[in-house]
Amino acid sequence: MPNPIGLQSILRTLRTAKKGLHPLRFVPFLCQETLDLISQPPSAASSSPSLTHFFSDLDLSSLHGILSDHYIPSSTCLKLFNFLLTHHSSISFELDLLSHLIVACRLLKATKFSEAKKVIKFVTVDQMLRYPFPLIADEFHGCPCKPRTAAKFFNTMLQVYSENCLYDEALMAFNHMKAKGIQVNERTCTVHILALGKCDEVERCVEFFHRMLKTGTPVSVYSLTAVVEGLCRSGEIKMGRELVEEMVRRGAVRPNVVTFNVLIAACAKRWNFEELALVSGLMEKEAVGFNIRTYRLLLDGFTSSRKVEEAKKLLTEMHGKGLKVDANSYNLVINACGVSGAMGSAISVFDEMTERGVVKNADTYWVLADGLHRVGDMGAVDGYMDEMRRRGMADAVQKVRLLMKSKGYNSSWGILGRERKARRRPNKLGPRDGGMNMSNTNTALKHRAWPN
Repeated sequence: MPNPIGLQSILRTLRTAKKGLHPLRFVPFLCQETLDLISQPPSAASSSPSLTHFFSDLDLSSLHGILSDHYIPSSTCLKLFNFLLTHHSSISFELDLLSHLIVACRLLKATKFSEAKKVIKFVTVDQMLRYPFPLIADEFHGCPCKPRTAAKFFNTMLQVYSENCLYDEALMAFNHMKAKGIQVNERTCTVHILALGKCDEVERCVEFFHRMLKTGTPVSVYSLTAVVEGLCRSGEIKMGRELVEEMVRRGAVRPNVVTFNVLIAACAKRWNFEELALVSGLMEKEAVGFNIRTYRLLLDGFTSSRKVEEAKKLLTEMHGKGLKVDANSYNLVINACGVSGAMGSAISVFDEMTERGVVKNADTYWVLADGLHRVGDMGAVDGYMDEMRRRGMADAVQKVRLLMKSKGYNSSWGILGRERKARRRPNKLGPRDGGMNMSNTNTALKHRAWPN
């Protein structure tokens, strides 16, 4: 009776030896020399007898076997595949769809996604070698790959279709995956939604999102935000807000501050303050607070629409919450005051920067000087120019000087020079130079403590 321990040892040895056998030994026309030649420059490869012999013996069935052979590295398969693409005249057959699919699966399994995506693009998008989706799906079943690789393949194909505006094909890929039980990546769906939104395919965007919900595809706040962004880009702000409310009501997705910022940005850009109030109320209801970007979007909307008081309240609220308020936020408010002719408020906001320790930049002085010019107070501009010089802000001085020069004023002339130039060219003075708001400005400047 044989020793059991010895028999088990022999069986393990045989299994190890079997694993160590390289299948290339059983492919007579393929050798390591041939594989090495494929990696060489075309001139050296084309003159090789070994490669000529390889081509003469190669047929489509043998190629499928080589590309599917997992003992051959995926990188080598890709080199062989690319070599045959560029030297198609050296072989007696055309590379078929299955060859492309086998290589794509090998690359996906090896996590070489960018290379796999290029191969998939050949058969889905390329005008010379484009196959309809049903044919690709049927042929794919001839590829020896596991379900995980199949999921990667179809998700990548859906993404390629989306990126190339082939939305009908993308939907076919999605439906095929759901019908065959292939896992759909939520990130891939989000990419598809973003692509639809960028092309103003609003109806398709919303329809696809609801299809995801209906088929049980995972839906996250990212895909919801992508749909809302597409709707807002097309001006459908109300529809975007109502979609968010629907998701909250169904308990499907909870929006975050990024989702609301998309809505707020659209409202601010279009000065839709009625809708903005509804969005703000929904944020409060869902206990989603403002972040620094939310405040900046609101500031941009209020200041561009000259809602100065609302903008000033936002600055106070930001400070109250301990948020860092930079000079750019103040610059927006100062500029809005200047455009509105409320230079008293502009100077008050300017002085608040000093009180709160916010460092002024060149743009701060620029917008203030522009506002003072609007009301014709060029003496105040000279005063701020002196302040900038004392603080060593050469860039700010230069910026304001260029602004004043473009508006026909040189600060070195002073007020008298301005008046003399006005008498020489009275037609250059507009009604805003008449000083209709000078009383408010002079009152503010009178009580201002100029730095020494």
